[in-house]
Amino acid sequence: MTRRPLLALAATAVAAAAGGLTAAATGVSVAQVSAPPGVPPSGPSPTSTDTAPTTPSTPTTDTTPTTHTTPAAPRVPGPCHRTRPRLLCPDLIMSAPSHLELDRRTHRGRVLLRAASSLDNRGAGPLELHGRRNTGHTMRVSQAIYDRQGRRHLFATRARLVFKYVSGDRYTVGNVGSADYWKMHLAASFQLWSIDRHHHAVRQVRTGPKLDYCLRDLFRTHPSARSPRSRVYPGCNQSPRIHRDVLGTSVGWSDVYPYEYPEQWIDVTGLRGHFAYVQIADPNGLLFERNHTNNLSETYISLPSGKVLGHRVGVAAP
Repeated sequence: MTRRPLLALAATAVAAAAGGLTAAATGVSVAQVSAPPGVPPSGPSPTSTDTAPTTPSTPTTDTTPTTHTTPAAPRVPGPCHRTRPRLLCPDLIMSAPSHLELDRRTHRGRVLLRAASSLDNRGAGPLELHGRRNTGHTMRVSQAIYDRQGRRHLFATRARLVFKYVSGDRYTVGNVGSADYWKMHLAASFQLWSIDRHHHAVRQVRTGPKLDYCLRDLFRTHPSARSPRSRVYPGCNQSPRIHRDVLGTSVGWSDVYPYEYPEQWIDVTGLRGHFAYVQIADPNGLLFERNHTNNLSETYISLPSGKVLGHRVGVAAP
């Protein structure tokens, strides 16, 4: 696969900037609050009695890593690009993959390229997802977006929450105990692309297994007037019996996973040359946000040496 011409990339960016998802959604104002913009009134509550969106969409059943090079281009304008009401939307950006390390211990005979990941919210408002139990261990998801007066609006999405088993094995640390957590499915994806001498993408050669995220407030990485000083959205819920849940990441906060964690890798066994380790937030365009053209970041690396060659942050395509 050859690198797309600059004109094609520009067309992709224009399409993505329109905002929204492939299915239309209806917003419902349900609460007047007095919290500062970008901060939920009293924190998320799984037992909220908010009115559900009138047109919830069917959760996706795709369980394979996406092969899109950019977030899925929306077909209709989303709520983040409407003039009324003026909404304070999130903006998801992946930090550049960091702490890259070659792991020859986890899977015998295989070489895994590990990397830390950080899913950051750099928008005007929080990313807040409300899950309602669907069937089995899945939940359909509505996204809450606040306006400038602090009112909350709910929009149906194609996203879903899954009850995911996470191994307790930590690379170089040992076993800290396995557990199950409610996470957003397809919140991010890891890809490996071959690159030319100018660091231009040539073709995708591998994908990683990491797809599901808690979407929590772990570190306040970008303080601002809209960024709450303390955590609003906690860690993943571990109860298999709940019927509602709320996940989120506040403005200026990040959901970070160290390179030692399970699935924080791409199998690079047998590869030689220069590559881009790519991490993409919301690769299938399931969520509403202010800008879909900055969800991707990448770190350049030489294999099999593991030497890091540079990185890019907040771009549209490899």
